Amino acid sequence: MPDIAVGADAPDFELPCATGEEKGTFKLSSLRGQKNVVLAFYALNWTPT
Repeated sequence: MPDIAVGADAPDFELPCATGEEKGTFKLSSLRGQKNVVLAFYALNWTPT
């Protein structure tokens, strides 16, 4: 995947999600133009990084 420039739109993606007991999917494009979204990527809490 090519690098994404600062300020550029993020590519669309879909992930499984859960809100309380409700399970479903989250698609980034479902919020486009409605809300600001911050994407943060970090190592898992139990990894030695």
